[in-house]
Order: sequence, then C-alpha cells, then structure tokens
Amino acid sequence: MTMFNRLSLKATTAIAAAVLTATSAMAEDQVSAVHAFPGFLVYTKTFLAMVDDINTRGTGIVHITVKGGPEAIGMFQQPAAVRDGVVDMVHTPGSFYGASVPEIDAMVAATVTPMEARANGGAALMDAAHQKRMGVRHLGWIDGGVQFHIYSVAPPKFDANGVLDLTGVKLRDNPIYHAFFEAMNATTASMPATEVYAALEKGVVDAAAWTSIGLMDLKWDKFMKYRIDPQFYNTDIGVIFNKESWDALSPESQALIDEVVIEWEAKSYNDRQADVKADAAELANRGMEFVDLGADASAQYLQMADDAAWGRMKTRLAEAGDEASFDAMRAHYHP
Repeated sequence: MTMFNRLSLKATTAIAAAVLTATSAMAEDQVSAVHAFPGFLVYTKTFLAMVDDINTRGTGIVHITVKGGPEAIGMFQQPAAVRDGVVDMVHTPGSFYGASVPEIDAMVAATVTPMEARANGGAALMDAAHQKRMGVRHLGWIDGGVQFHIYSVAPPKFDANGVLDLTGVKLRDNPIYHAFFEAMNATTASMPATEVYAALEKGVVDAAAWTSIGLMDLKWDKFMKYRIDPQFYNTDIGVIFNKESWDALSPESQALIDEVVIEWEAKSYNDRQADVKADAAELANRGMEFVDLGADASAQYLQMADDAAWGRMKTRLAEAGDEASFDAMRAHYHP
C-alpha cells in the first residue's frame, strides 16, 4: 500500500468516526423544562430528582435540561409556555390552567391515589383531556396524597354551625381553592407563593391555604399561628409535555420518560406521607395551634369543598359543551 493510500485510509476512517460520533450525539433527544415552584420546596426537589433519574438512565437516549423555575418563566405563565412550545416540559399544579382543562378538578377532589387513578384508567382519561384541550401530554401526578389546610395569623371564627367563617378575612388565593373560598365569604387576593411572606409581613393578607408540608420552608410559620383542621383537596402537581415535542422524541425516549414518571408517582406519594407527619410534629413543637372543627362541622366544611371543586368542573365542561366528561372523571377519581 502506498503512503498516499495509507493516508487516504486514515482520513476516511477519521471522517467515518467523526460522522458516527456526530450521529450518536444527534441521536440523544434534548428536552427543555421549567418548574413552577422555587428550588427549595420539596415539590421542586422531587421534580429535579426525577429529572436526574431520567438523565442518568437515559444517557445517549434523552437528556432534560431544566431552565429554572418561576424566575425563568412566571409560574402562572408556564402552562401557556409549554402549550406554545416555548419549553417542552413543565412541572406545575394543574389548577394553574384549569380553565383550559376543566377535568383537572377531578384530581383536586379525588378520593383515589395517583396509583389507583392510573390503574383504573383515570390517568389515561386525564392525558386524553390534556391532549384534546391544550395540545399537551399529561405524563403523571407527582407528590400526590398531600392535602391542604388554611393557616391563620389570628384565631379563626365560626358560624352558628361551627363551620369556619372567613367573612372579613384577607386570604391569599390560588386557583385550586378559589371557588371554595368564595363559598366561605373570604376576601381574596391572588398572588404567587413567592410573594406571600411579604404580604403577611405587611398585613396585606392574614390567612392563606397551603399544603400540610412546606409551610416552614416558606417561613410563613413566623406569622401563621393557627392551622384549621380538617385538611381538604389534593395537590394536583403534574408533569405536562408539549404534544408536538413529545411526538418528535424517539420511541426509546418516550418509553423511558413514561417509565420513570410512573415510578415517581408511587415513590413521591410514599415519601410525602412521611413528610406530612414530620411537618405536623415540628409545627406543633414551634407552637402552632391545630384547630379542629369537630365531626359535624368538618363534614359540612368538606362537603362545601367537594361541591365547589366538582361544581366548578361541571360548569366549565358544560360551557365547553362536554358534559359527558364529568361523569367519566367522577367515576374514575371519586368512585
């Protein structure tokens, strides 16, 4: 073999290797993502750990790059961002876009766990509703099984039946429980969770609802001294994915992401149950008073919450001309 031929062979081999490397690099699907809550909250930590799991197991297949949280895209603007393809994937409460996908209220008022909803076909129905109404996939219900309390700066007031009376109370609002608060005559102010500390400090609000975990991470317990029992509703935090971006992924990427998200539905559910107990113990240790409404008043209170969520869903679906979806969702999420 001449020197020219040897050099030509080496050059050809090098080019082939470069092409192979470039092809391999291109084969790894790239996904962009944001999350609704700040990084110090447990819900965001769950999402980031799940992303790390996908990236570790998906080396050479798919890689998710997290662009940030509400500092990157406002928490209430993130659902529109994933719908419009600004980002591929968002970790967010469904109630932030409930006006677009009314079926999300089935998760809010559910009596089943995320695992039960997946097993009985509810998760598939929820995904189908998201695809139909918003052009996104609903991949999973993360950190489920965590419910809400109303926390107050001042001792709570009650009506003649012993049910919580929020007349005159300045309450931080959120889409997930707005209808419920209206039913209790609250004066509400909607704001992101990141603004509530300053609002409490300035007296703009004197009560707020939050989950049974995470209040101390937000440092709201500096002001809140009363927790109202019983707890109500469920967190409806999910992972949604732009449909066109999803369809562009390789089947291997889709299968891996699906597999990991489903695993984390169960893992995060179980992990959060331990957190609920730990946070309650620590709040009591810090002097928070847990105010129990009692059996009869609690039943009325929870019925009001239930009626508000299902009623809102039914009204929105009726306005969309799709009342049949109500019965299907109710059967799967509130059997």
